[in-house]
Amino acid sequence: MNPTPNPPALTLAEAKAQFIHTWGVSGAGWGVSKTLAQVHALLLVSPDALSTEDIMEQLKISRGNASMTVRELVEWGLIYKELRPGERREYFVAEKDMLQVTRCIIRARKRRELDHMKRSLDTLASLPGDPADAEYRAFHSVMTDIQQLAHVSDRLLNRLMQAEKSWFWEKFIMLFM
Repeated sequence: MNPTPNPPALTLAEAKAQFIHTWGVSGAGWGVSKTLAQVHALLLVSPDALSTEDIMEQLKISRGNASMTVRELVEWGLIYKELRPGERREYFVAEKDMLQVTRCIIRARKRRELDHMKRSLDTLASLPGDPADAEYRAFHSVMTDIQQLAHVSDRLLNRLMQAEKSWFWEKFIMLFM
């Protein structure tokens, strides 16, 4: 029986490239573009702030793509501008506290998706109709159930955004025990 050989050790540059690639591919599953996730990953693993030109060069993307992506990451609160006296270029650094990153993502996704859905469900669940009509009852029942789930999800997400690090990790770990 031949033991499985250990894979060759990665260099730091290879490990960073693999992380950026993996984070980027995962971005599609999170509903964001691959480039947005890759720029975020690059800034997460960069010890220093990077300019748009640095990002373009390292990820081999266009200026327009880099600029739009950086702007969106700033809007999400996942990266920040770093001012350097005497520099005309803008530099960017990622939020590295993963609980804060989670809060930023929840806040942005909640604002873009859940808040809109809640407003729509509130309107649909209040649709007037004849309770004796089976089709109306079925529609109203489903809308009310989804509306209640959306409101519970909203409260849960609000608690997560306000959670302290110790509370968050304690509750998260309890999910798996």
